[in-house]
Amino acid sequence: MIYFDNAATTRALPESVEKMAHMLCEEYGNPASVSAMGLAVEKEIKKAAESIARGIHCNPDEVFFTSGGTEGDNWAIYGTAEGYKRQGRHFITTQIEHPAVKNPMKKLEEEGAEVTWLSVDRQGHISLAELEAAIRPDTVLVSVILVNNETGTVQDAAAIGKLIKEKNPQTLFHLDAVQAFGKYPIDVEKMKADLLTMSGHKIHGPKGTGMLYMRKGLKVKPLMLGGGQQKGQRPGTENGPGAAALGVAADAAFSSLKESIEAVREVKKILLEGILAMPDTQLNGEGLDTASPYVLNVTFKGLRSEVLLHALESKGIVVSAGSACDSKKKVGSPVLTAMGLPFAEIEGAVRFSFCRHNTTEEARECLKVLEELVPFLRKYNR
Repeated sequence: MIYFDNAATTRALPESVEKMAHMLCEEYGNPASVSAMGLAVEKEIKKAAESIARGIHCNPDEVFFTSGGTEGDNWAIYGTAEGYKRQGRHFITTQIEHPAVKNPMKKLEEEGAEVTWLSVDRQGHISLAELEAAIRPDTVLVSVILVNNETGTVQDAAAIGKLIKEKNPQTLFHLDAVQAFGKYPIDVEKMKADLLTMSGHKIHGPKGTGMLYMRKGLKVKPLMLGGGQQKGQRPGTENGPGAAALGVAADAAFSSLKESIEAVREVKKILLEGILAMPDTQLNGEGLDTASPYVLNVTFKGLRSEVLLHALESKGIVVSAGSACDSKKKVGSPVLTAMGLPFAEIEGAVRFSFCRHNTTEEARECLKVLEELVPFLRKYNR
């Protein structure tokens, strides 16, 4: 099988699985306990926080473990809204956000808050001028997806962060880094990010794990109340096995970050160039040199993406028609719609997404199958 759907989820690393199994069966104490077993688990959680902190250049005590990207995004948005409600009720985000950001923002609108939805250009970039004009004295939060999950478009987080803090130093900046963490260089200080979210199963860690970076000193409120774990911000018995396994996955990702980026870029290059050599195809989003190498979105004109992806799957190749959270909905991609693509081009859009374990041989084999399938499917689609 050739698995090119890594933006949806990744296969867990054996060492991450082994770490989790060990923690579940051997070091299974409650980290809130003062027993030797509890203290051992607490030590593993701190070690994982240190691994994550090194990768994004923050302090370990600014790392809060979550159940994944969706919880982190919701916490960043609702927690900020509650903690800073005296400052204002104005929020800014983009039209190409993941539903984990988009839907909480819509909920805030329903509750009386004002949300500015920034537009994007044909490549999926926001306009800094539009952002600057949108920031007001009562703007509480700007939330931006760093690497788009459907197209791989990368926003200039450093420029965005600088602009926000210059226009209104009190406005918080949240980055959804679910598709960037461990795959793209992140420095929360240089990006001036106050909040950042990631998800473990996107970097070969276990599902149900994630992290919210929260800059020290913020007034962000917790989503739940309980026993006061994680400095009172996220109550409930800490997921020691999940955190430890996530730390292993983070270490592996950051230890080979540069090498992985170059290797994955070559896989994407071979596949992209081969697809664009085929008639009636187009790239959606940024070019090869500037987009994330981990995500490739292309349109096969005259085909429906669902037809092609099922045909590919019958040949042992797994791809996606877009976001895994939206793929079962019978509507055109909101991301591609916001980028200005007509429905005829959106209908045939397919997402290929890669990981550092994919190979150039897999890309070439996928091309061979596409060169056979696409003309055949178009012939019967007329």
